[in-house]
Amino acid sequence: MSHDFRRTHLNKTARLLAGLAALLGFAMAGKGQAAEPLKTCFLYSNPIGESGWTYQHELARRELAAAYGDKISTKYVENVAEGPDAERVIRNFVQEGCKLIFTPSFGFMEPTLKVARQAPRVIFMNASGYKTAPNVGAYNGRYYEGRYLEGVLAGHVSKKGVVGYVGAFPIPEVLQGLNAFTLGLRSVNPNAQVKLIWVNAWYDPGKERDAANTLATLGVDVLAYATSGVAVVTAAEEKGIPTLGYYSDMSKFGPKTSQTSVLQTWGGYYIKVVDDVLAGRWKSASVVGGLREGMIKMAPLNGALAPELREKFAAVERDIVEGRLFPFAGPIYDQSGKQRVAAGKVMGNADLDNMNYLVTGIDGSVPKR
Repeated sequence: MSHDFRRTHLNKTARLLAGLAALLGFAMAGKGQAAEPLKTCFLYSNPIGESGWTYQHELARRELAAAYGDKISTKYVENVAEGPDAERVIRNFVQEGCKLIFTPSFGFMEPTLKVARQAPRVIFMNASGYKTAPNVGAYNGRYYEGRYLEGVLAGHVSKKGVVGYVGAFPIPEVLQGLNAFTLGLRSVNPNAQVKLIWVNAWYDPGKERDAANTLATLGVDVLAYATSGVAVVTAAEEKGIPTLGYYSDMSKFGPKTSQTSVLQTWGGYYIKVVDDVLAGRWKSASVVGGLREGMIKMAPLNGALAPELREKFAAVERDIVEGRLFPFAGPIYDQSGKQRVAAGKVMGNADLDNMNYLVTGIDGSVPKR
């Protein structure tokens, strides 16, 4: 064998081995990438606590982590103010390698969109906002379905026909809930009245307690609220006033007086989002779900409620789930007497998303923001 032939043969062998090594290295790198967990991060506007908006999203994060094991990793930052602080934390998430970021707060919408424009490879999900982008999805619940049910229950429980309501901020979502509650209440007692106090906070135990106590002095005999704390429930429990809860099951804070609560249940939806991201089929969309989709559900009714009332409550709930009853079906009039929805008509999504008024039966006003 000549030296030239041997040299040529050895060179071919070396090139072949190098090629195989490169292919093996690429395959191993691909395998490593596939095994890398999806880093999923959550931004919370309030402390997690034991109940409320943030607590329900935290329960969903834990459910998500348990469902996927080492396929994903999760982290959260709690008690972040809406505005510049939120933008800072979202940017930190991106820099830390988060590939899926949940920002569940209406006030996080604009900071989320701002960061998303500069991080097109990251997927963002904003709850209770309404704006989307190619890498930003929005999701929300038809909470007003549960609020209408609570209003129906309040109509049966209230002996005076005077119910108190502690409002957070006058954004459309909160106004939808307040108005639906009032419509449900007046479907049982057409003369019933809702006395409203705004606290202009999602979470301020002092203001919430003061509002509950003030409403009690005004003679209300049932209390509902749209804030995230437990102060309204605990204040009412001390006074023996029945309450209708929100976000979480509030029966542990008002074992004697809590009648039911509208529960926000995000776990199933979060699992679906991660499924879509991992499968490469995620697309930007604005998703809204309610009782039928399982994004909200009602907590068990207070044990002292009569069987016939339970049956009436269940019947109304079935009608909503099965599409026979829509809380914002006409005729609906606002406080000034202006007709907002005509008889035989149903309020459309655009009108719901831009709701800025109170319906007939509410003693209060919409403050200017």
